[in-house]
Amino acid sequence: MSTLTRKQREIRQREAYLLDVARKMLMEHGFSGLSMDRLAEATEYSKGTVYQHFSTKEDLVAALAVQSIEYRRELFERALTFDGRPRERMFAIGVADEVFSRLHPQYYKAEMVIRLANLQDRADVQRRKLLQQRDRDCGGWVREIVQAAVAAGDLELRGPWTPEGLASAIFAIAVGTHLGLIHCEPLFEDGPALSPSSLKRESVSMMLDGFGWRPLYTEWDYDATRVRVMESIFPDEWDRIQDEG
Repeated sequence: MSTLTRKQREIRQREAYLLDVARKMLMEHGFSGLSMDRLAEATEYSKGTVYQHFSTKEDLVAALAVQSIEYRRELFERALTFDGRPRERMFAIGVADEVFSRLHPQYYKAEMVIRLANLQDRADVQRRKLLQQRDRDCGGWVREIVQAAVAAGDLELRGPWTPEGLASAIFAIAVGTHLGLIHCEPLFEDGPALSPSSLKRESVSMMLDGFGWRPLYTEWDYDATRVRVMESIFPDEWDRIQDEG
């Protein structure tokens, strides 16, 4: 049973509506096309009402980023329950990120905007702290899987590589793929032969093979692992992805 008062529920609903409109505006017009004035006009609320929820434009985008990372964190947490060897569990994290990017590209874009533009300094302190904590949660889970692989004898890290370093490299490939192939102009006229999700998956797999993390991508049926992850962890999302083709 909810303990929120009627007024508190109305405030939350209004903020959710403002964020929904702001996200659409950000997707269509970019950061420069998003403003508090335009948001007020589009939602028919006064600027004063908008400012009651978000102190600055940057704070508004930070709120969008919080929504994004909260959802991604929930998907990562579900992926951690997958039963398999450490590298399969790492693969499950990659599947979670694929689900996130394919079903909610607008969430990812909001998150990328605030990170690339370094807007955190003008955002609400609590939102900035929450973003940082959620980042550490996701990064910590990836690091723990790397450590589990080392403990199981599936992976041997040689200096200067550490579990933290390898986890950071994995995130760098994932984020770079999204930035380079989804949110930026194509690097090559003909474009890549693989989809962004496939290219990210293949790139991370090749890097982990280079580290000798077993079972290697070349000796294991990771396509079957992907299906197992989708069917056991993300069945509803899997249906939606299949429907979208």
